[in-house]
Amino acid sequence: MQSVRHHPDALSRDNLEDVTQTSSDGRSAPLPRHVAVIMDGNGRWARQRGLPRIAGHRAGVNNIRRAIEAFARAHVPTLTLYAFSTENWSRPDEEVQGLLGILQEVVHQEVQEMHRQGVRMLHLGRLDRLHPSVQREIRDGVEMTRGNTRITVCFAFDYGGRAEIIEAVRRIVADGVPARTIDEGVLGRYLYTAGLPDPDMVVRTGGEMRLSNFLLWQTAYAEYYSTSTFWPDFDAAEVDKALRTYALRERRFGGVVEGNGKAARLSHEPER
Repeated sequence: MQSVRHHPDALSRDNLEDVTQTSSDGRSAPLPRHVAVIMDGNGRWARQRGLPRIAGHRAGVNNIRRAIEAFARAHVPTLTLYAFSTENWSRPDEEVQGLLGILQEVVHQEVQEMHRQGVRMLHLGRLDRLHPSVQREIRDGVEMTRGNTRITVCFAFDYGGRAEIIEAVRRIVADGVPARTIDEGVLGRYLYTAGLPDPDMVVRTGGEMRLSNFLLWQTAYAEYYSTSTFWPDFDAAEVDKALRTYALRERRFGGVVEGNGKAARLSHEPER
């Protein structure tokens, strides 16, 4: 497996405090530092319109720029988009090849625009199963946008949460890290998301309630939000609705909440 190591000045995962945004009425609301999105419903969106599934995937890809802009305008620092899982290779070959073709188009056409918009691009997952020219363009895009600070957007393509953890363990063993020194911090530094904050919120479009092997380690304390809206229709209004829902959540991180609404301690014990 291949992964992109992240810029050393990325936000620290040790800071568990949410930043805030100011709403139109002047009130401060908690703002997630990292939102991870499972972009689901492209096929059903197409079926409702009598179109082939690949048309839904193309509509979904066309919505990515709009979604990035909406999250950037909301001042969310980090966004991860789940585009293609390791399990998606089992889909019909025609659909897989169509998805790969769309990926190649997007990488070729959109990276320059993302760079102009101040987007820092990262890739999470394997690269070795993609065409060498696509691998090169992804790496070039990551390097080109490395200094951008408006928003960091991670594209999880050929990504699987279990595979990521297994690969991290293998690399820890290969590096000869003493067993007694391995803790959550060590493992985190070997994940694709090293240097990034863990997601505070996971959004799934299309109405499903599954995690689908997505960021299994990193989402241990994330808030989940499912909407029946299909991904191609997930616009700025839907982004705002999701963030407003997040602002109403009481985050405990396994601990108890003090009067100021902050978790008094961290614990891996289940809530009782």
